[in-house]
Amino acid sequence: MMMIRILFLVFLSLSISMSFGQKVGYVDTDYILSKLPEYNEAQNQLDAISGEWQSQIEKKYQIIDQMYKDYQVEEILLTNDMKNKRLAEIEEKKVEAMEFQKNKFGIEGDLYNERKKLVQPIQEKVYKAIKEVARASGYAIMMDKSGTTTLIYTNPKYNKSDAVLKKLGYQPEEEEKF
Repeated sequence: MMMIRILFLVFLSLSISMSFGQKVGYVDTDYILSKLPEYNEAQNQLDAISGEWQSQIEKKYQIIDQMYKDYQVEEILLTNDMKNKRLAEIEEKKVEAMEFQKNKFGIEGDLYNERKKLVQPIQEKVYKAIKEVARASGYAIMMDKSGTTTLIYTNPKYNKSDAVLKKLGYQPEEEEKF
């Protein structure tokens, strides 16, 4: 239902712009970002941070697994109080591991904040360049080909991704990119 609504809005905006003679262009922000060294560096930093945190989480769960295996081996020899204490320790470690994972990878966790700190300024720079290219070229509408907006057909002559890259100071590759 949402996709139909998006397509309807795209076609409506295209129809209105065509009837008033306004120019429509599009960019592919995924393509643009992939060509920016600072974006790729930010992604590499995020991958490294994420990998380190994932490794720490895996170690925490390995410790929990070993604690539970040790408990199972010794269970016959333990009193009810000792069993309850050991199970409580295991549960406490699980809760700690889950909390650590949530703090690192949760909705507004550390990875989200790192991504925001590293990537958001680059995205803002790209969107500013898109806006400048659109204004300088007289485009009334610029759409993003990447993401949720689906374009059934796009004429390559209206693709302004390379113009945005040039505006950002990068020379696009000569090879076919799509």
